[in-house]
Amino acid sequence: MPITALLDLLLFALLGYLVGSISGSLVLGRLRGIDIRTQGSGNAGGTNALRTVGWSFALGVVLIDLGKGVVAAGLLPMLAPLLADSEPSRLWLACACGFAAVLGHVWPVYFGFRGGKGAGTAVGAVAVLAPWCILPLLLVWLITLFGTGYVGLATILAGLSLVPSMYLLGPEPLPLALGVFAIALAVLLVFTHRSNLARLASGTENRFEKARVLKRRK
Repeated sequence: MPITALLDLLLFALLGYLVGSISGSLVLGRLRGIDIRTQGSGNAGGTNALRTVGWSFALGVVLIDLGKGVVAAGLLPMLAPLLADSEPSRLWLACACGFAAVLGHVWPVYFGFRGGKGAGTAVGAVAVLAPWCILPLLLVWLITLFGTGYVGLATILAGLSLVPSMYLLGPEPLPLALGVFAIALAVLLVFTHRSNLARLASGTENRFEKARVLKRRK
């Protein structure tokens, strides 16, 4: 890749990060005079927004967070003229912008680098880059949530399922950019949910009982 195209990629990845830094829960929270990082789990994501503020607020948060991933992975690459004539370079750019948006959601520059865990923005980026993965991810998430009631565990397993879904259901041969994107995103989601894993191991993880269909019989 020519140096000018590489600089173009880095510039637009930075723009993707800045788009991702627009945290839905924190923007909407400021309009309502609240900061959900001081409530509930302290996470600036959709799940904590639902638990602490309510479904209408959480819906707005989720739509903004999904939209960030769509904008970063789908729209920003269209503005990169130096990469417009190369399909592989365009795909690398889209993956870089989408992943950077997730990083921005987790560590938002506008909000003291304290954001959410990246799942909503990740789904938005995946919907643009690998739409064939959305249904498997959703099924894994729903089955885990209905079976256990653990939202964090459902998100972790859905994130991990991105890798086999990408390779098994994607085009052959799978572009390297998509493979790298899937692995990097899965690793990042596990990392951002490490506190959930620690609470699961200690038996202190919060369970969303209303979503739990398969309850243990006493």
